[in-house]
Amino acid sequence: MTNEKTGGTPTRRSLIVAGAATAASAALPMPALRAQTREIRFLNAEPAVDSVRALRVAAAQYEKEKGVRVVIDTVPSGDAYTRTVAAIRGGRPYDISTIIFVAHVLTLANEGQLTPITELVNKHKWGKRILFPVNGQQYWYMYDYNLCWLFYRKDLYEQAKLERPKTWAQLLENSRKLASNEGGSQRFGMATPIGSNDATNWMSFGYLWAEGVSLFGNDWSNTFASDENRRRTAAYLDFFGDLAKTMPPGMTQATFGTITAAFSAGQAAHAPYAGRMIEVLEQRAPQLADKYGMMPYPDSAGRSAAVNHGYDGWVVGKTAMAEEAVRFLEWFSDAHYINFLHSAPLHFQPPRLDIYDDPRWRAHPLIEKHAEAVKTMQGFLDDPNIIIRSIDTEGPGPDLRPAKVFESFVFPEMLQNKVLKNMPSEACVAEAVAKMNRVIAA
Repeated sequence: MTNEKTGGTPTRRSLIVAGAATAASAALPMPALRAQTREIRFLNAEPAVDSVRALRVAAAQYEKEKGVRVVIDTVPSGDAYTRTVAAIRGGRPYDISTIIFVAHVLTLANEGQLTPITELVNKHKWGKRILFPVNGQQYWYMYDYNLCWLFYRKDLYEQAKLERPKTWAQLLENSRKLASNEGGSQRFGMATPIGSNDATNWMSFGYLWAEGVSLFGNDWSNTFASDENRRRTAAYLDFFGDLAKTMPPGMTQATFGTITAAFSAGQAAHAPYAGRMIEVLEQRAPQLADKYGMMPYPDSAGRSAAVNHGYDGWVVGKTAMAEEAVRFLEWFSDAHYINFLHSAPLHFQPPRLDIYDDPRWRAHPLIEKHAEAVKTMQGFLDDPNIIIRSIDTEGPGPDLRPAKVFESFVFPEMLQNKVLKNMPSEACVAEAVAKMNRVIAA
């Protein structure tokens, strides 16, 4: 998830209710002309030039080989779901759409707007917690993880003789020690968003997952309200309140780009992000491109660690060209998927485990140069002790309840109550529990 791709409103994971009413248009006739001309309409939500080019090259080759035209429409990721819904309502649904929120796949699948691709998905071995079946069927071909972890300045650690932290207390102490205003430029210990936005939801709560906090039980009960989770969360808020004192001003307005800018400009010794951070360093701060380290979010006692979940994938619509669209995805996954991954080589982390051993994927210069970082990223999937969780994927399966919690910014507001209003941690948690109950009951 990622990242600078989104801009303004709607947010990248939003509009569940506003966009859900697609069922009324389900009976609209499919245009016969498209079936006759054999055209696949593909909605892409990766607007970077290299990503668009990779898809268009694949589309051109498919038309040359198969005689089927593939039209690539591109929108910002935050607009993908609304465009998908609008196309359904307008009677020209996309044959393939990019979807970046599990709740949107659930909504569309339950309304009968998607074609199952279970057989295609089952051809591959996938990483942890990346498949989201609906009623036993797979509807989503995941093309990347958007995991979020912590970056740190390895060179500064070496200069200060610091060890990589395994606990909250160690991370706090290191952030304090690495804050500096020497030479007339100020460096802060940590940069982490605390505003009511997607960036905060994605970047600021990995500590909770490492600590074993959960939001929903297997029966969809509110486990966050339990005494143990309240205690753990209050301890996290005590830690985060102190950590916030090492951060730059303006973190309530911070977005994805704010955080990459702070780290790449040398203004923060630690910052959360995904593989995009390495690409940003290569482009904007090459002098730092070999001076970063990566680590998961620690817990309070050094017993556990986590990364925050993120994901992107393609779905096939219930259209007259659905069968051909599935054939295209199958062809693409063999012939051009790696080329697409190379359009953001360190940010598009493969969810398919076979890719990590594919010499074609490993041949990219940045993947070769940052082999240690790639090994760490793969390790997040291989290590059974690394927890992968997020607000929107909490619970026993795909459901709108965690999505509502994500969208209502229950947890960013909890942080703001602690950091901005200086409320007691227990009171912040109590207010979050109350709001969470109201949201899931709505």
